[in-house]
Amino acid sequence: MKSANPRHWDYYRRLRVKMKQYTGQSGNPKHTISELLMVAPDLFHLAICLMGDPDVPLKFKAKLGAAIAYFISPIDLLPELLLGPFGYIDDIAILAWVLNSMLNQIDQDIVLRYWAGDSTVLTTIQRIIDTTDKLLGKGLLKKIKSSFGRSTHHE
Repeated sequence: MKSANPRHWDYYRRLRVKMKQYTGQSGNPKHTISELLMVAPDLFHLAICLMGDPDVPLKFKAKLGAAIAYFISPIDLLPELLLGPFGYIDDIAILAWVLNSMLNQIDQDIVLRYWAGDSTVLTTIQRIIDTTDKLLGKGLLKKIKSSFGRSTHHE
């Protein structure tokens, strides 16, 4: 895994530990929420690294920046302070939608430089989008998508 800054690696590790604690040390990959939580550090790491990559167009960096700010903000549609780990679901969904829209318009090799996940990035993002569509419901999803723009790859 390549990272532009060692500080990002530290945040990645702390986030991964937090998600393991939420899911119960090993995480149950068959449990939908556990699976989503365990991919959060990989998505966050990918977004941070893409922000620093000179090959990523500025328009995507702006969307990534907004998604990263939303992810780390304690105030959002599903706040972690009130909902615990379930509060990360909207953050994960937004990062997935932004990354999904990028995959159609930039060279996938740029994304693959930084992907730290266990499966392919495209498969993971599609699974996240499908799962969060079911978990969050269409009303909340419309609100989130309107704030961050619709994905061009998957609707």
